Amino acid sequence: MCDLDHFEDDRQDYEARGLVTRKQFGAILGASMSMLLPAVANAAAVTESNVEIKTPDGTADCYFVHAATGNAPAVLIWPDIFGLRPAFRQMGKRLAESGYSVLVVNPFYRAQKAPSPGGGPNPPIAQMMPLAQGLNEGTHMTDAKAFIAWLDQQPSVNKSKKVGTQGYCMGGPIAFRTAAAVPDRVGAVGSFHGGGLVTATPNSPHLQAAKTKASFLIAIADNDDKRAPKDKDTLKETFEAAKLSAEIEVYGAAHGWCPPDSQVYNEALAEKAWSRLLALYGKAL
Repeated sequence: MCDLDHFEDDRQDYEARGLVTRKQFGAILGASMSMLLPAVANAAAVTESNVEIKTPDGTADCYFVHAATGNAPAVLIWPDIFGLRPAFRQMGKRLAESGYSVLVVNPFYRAQKAPSPGGGPNPPIAQMMPLAQGLNEGTHMTDAKAFIAWLDQQPSVNKSKKVGTQGYCMGGPIAFRTAAAVPDRVGAVGSFHGGGLVTATPNSPHLQAAKTKASFLIAIADNDDKRAPKDKDTLKETFEAAKLSAEIEVYGAAHGWCPPDSQVYNEALAEKAWSRLLALYGKAL
């Protein structure tokens, strides 16, 4: 997950090197402001709602958005360490407008309802770490099963199609484990600046993911790669040995570059990652 010791240093380094602008990392978008995401060509009309989903550990508050008519493949989105907020609602809506039934979850529902503490998109990361540390392999697995089971009960979901799942920051390994938890349903997995994909433990997310039949898109942040340069090779070797399709690429952007409210948002590379995600879902779902 996010590395508390390096988070602020990375932000300052990327500004000094001109890889993000002061406007990009300084613009903290309020909850009432719209995210500046490009419009979807021929966007489908969508229906959006706040939903509550029962899990073995309680009731999760989530955001569900889907085409106003018909049904479509389901996608489960795991937010980054800052949780469910307007930026991720907009990302979910944009994906629904592209032809998917999308559930964006509050991963911290056991402790509190969304949004994150303070109500803003980027509270101090130290404030979020205890929430993130309250999650583990067990919660990842049980939540994944509950959320996909809920999706499969929705009329707007095409159950003859595989499910996609995508995660950001700490959501990357959760997306990997979602595929492992429901291997017969998950057909595609996207990880964007995912932290902790590769560990030295037997239950490492990359080892669990390699036992599935899904296709993978793994977009790695430049600074994450510099701190763990062997991870991309381990991922490549593991998925090749498992004979799984995996697009693995290091992007020239800082950890957190994809959400539009991030302090290090990089629009050009976020759009590249988004286009690769749509290509993955178009083939695998």
